[in-house]
Amino acid sequence: MANDIIDVWAQTIKGKPVVGSVARRVRCTTSRDVELFSDITGDYNPLHYDAGLAEASVFGRIIVQGGVISGLLNAVVAEDLPGPGTVFLQVSWRFIRAVGVGEEITGEVEVVSVRNDKPTCQLKTRVTNGAGEECLVGEATVYVAMLKQSAAARRSAVA
Repeated sequence: MANDIIDVWAQTIKGKPVVGSVARRVRCTTSRDVELFSDITGDYNPLHYDAGLAEASVFGRIIVQGGVISGLLNAVVAEDLPGPGTVFLQVSWRFIRAVGVGEEITGEVEVVSVRNDKPTCQLKTRVTNGAGEECLVGEATVYVAMLKQSAAARRSAVA
C-alpha cells in the first residue's frame, strides 16, 4: 500500500507538495484584463467601464471584476504550487477589498494539508494589493492530475 501512495504523487509533474510551502504571483491589473474578462463572461457591469458611475459608487473608481482577482490564483496553482495539472475542486473565497485598474496584486497560496491516498490538498489562498491589504481571502481544495507517465508507460504508448 505504501508504494501505491508514493506512486500517486510520483505521477504528478511536480510531485507531492510540502505542508507550509508557499507560492506567489504578482501582476498589475489593466483595462485589457477587464475587457477580456467581459468578452469571455459577458460581465459588462458599469462599475468596470463607466468612470462617472464608478466614481460615484462606494468604490470611488473603476474596479476590475472579481474573476480577474481570483484568476491570479488559478495561475499560481496551475503553474507553481502544486503545479501543472492542478484544478480547483472547491473554493471558499471572500472578496473584502475592491481592486482598481492599474493596481498591483499578489496571489498567494499556502499548502495546509496533503492527502497521501490521492493527489489532493488543501490550500490557504489570498490576494493582496500593492499596500499589502487583503483583497480576497479563503481556502481551496485542489486535485493534481497524474500527468507524468512512467518510462515503461511511455515506451508502450510509442510501440
